[in-house]
Amino acid sequence: MNIAISSEMKTYVARILVAGTGIVGLAAPAWAHAHLKTSMPMTGSTVQASPTRISMDFTEGLELAFSGVSITDNRGAPVSLSEPVLGAPDDTELSAAFIKPLMPGRYSVAWHALSKDGHKTEGKYDFSVAP
Repeated sequence: MNIAISSEMKTYVARILVAGTGIVGLAAPAWAHAHLKTSMPMTGSTVQASPTRISMDFTEGLELAFSGVSITDNRGAPVSLSEPVLGAPDDTELSAAFIKPLMPGRYSVAWHALSKDGHKTEGKYDFSVAP
């Protein structure tokens, strides 16, 4: 069986292949952003006692100079933290110690991260300390 393909059909197929390759190429950089995987205290959790530090694990290694975390209490007052540090062998963990124990209540965490390949991400979550 011999199937003849016209030159117009070949051009159409070639255009679809080029467009598909371009779409995949544009999507690939989005996969490289540093997204929050886990945190301690965990997102939305209630801990029974004041944690001594906050720790966040990301999907990519981070650039410390352009990554950070801030925490506010339920009145919006900032919570004092030590300078953040990177951990894990591949710089995927960002952590900071609490300067003082946290009082019972709800806390909001805001983080920003720059992955090693130059992509910025940011996010927020809450946790609570039980009375």
